[in-house]
Amino acid sequence: MPNFADLRRTMVDGQVRTGGVTDLRLLGVLLDLPRERFVPQDKVDLAYLDRDVIVSAAGRPVRKLMKTMVLAKLLEAVGLSETDRVLDIGCATGYSAAVISRLAGAVTALEEDTDLAQAARRALAEVNAGNVSVVSGALKAGWPAGGPYDVIILDGATEIVPQELHDQLKPGGRLACVLRQGPAGRAMLFRSLEGELSGRPIFDAAAPLLPGFQRIPEFVF
Repeated sequence: MPNFADLRRTMVDGQVRTGGVTDLRLLGVLLDLPRERFVPQDKVDLAYLDRDVIVSAAGRPVRKLMKTMVLAKLLEAVGLSETDRVLDIGCATGYSAAVISRLAGAVTALEEDTDLAQAARRALAEVNAGNVSVVSGALKAGWPAGGPYDVIILDGATEIVPQELHDQLKPGGRLACVLRQGPAGRAMLFRSLEGELSGRPIFDAAAPLLPGFQRIPEFVF
């Protein structure tokens, strides 16, 4: 059996710190939280590698946990506080929600794959993430019933600016995502300012595309 504590230390020191993350609260959470509980049993050896890890069952649409380094940089950019209400879109098996739960006040974890949502509930219960509510629904629609939110995190990439989620943010609220444009991607930090969603790039990044966030092909006649 691998020494997961050592693997977490290697992940944090070799991936997250070298990626520029300096938030001590966040680093402490990553060192403590057992990521191996959020991947299928046959993939525990992959849990701490610098890669996106497939967590969906065979025959289901492919879903992956985003690289820890990318997740950590997004979370550091939004600057989570202990009173923040957060919507985590595309939580998959719940690892991102578990990390957020130790940095924020309350988390709504949205997942449209019912098998993954059930896996998230089990794993989050195992790590005592009592301030997370896992809900099921279309990712692109968000979860307005739990809003408005201080922060929205897209736990994966989008090919479109998520304007439809703006109404679920509080004034001044933040939204972080990876915006994919062709083969390249950039992490973006958006804010709700004067009724508009205003964004800026924060770092280059790649992440798995979330269902429902594909760009609709344009037909040219």
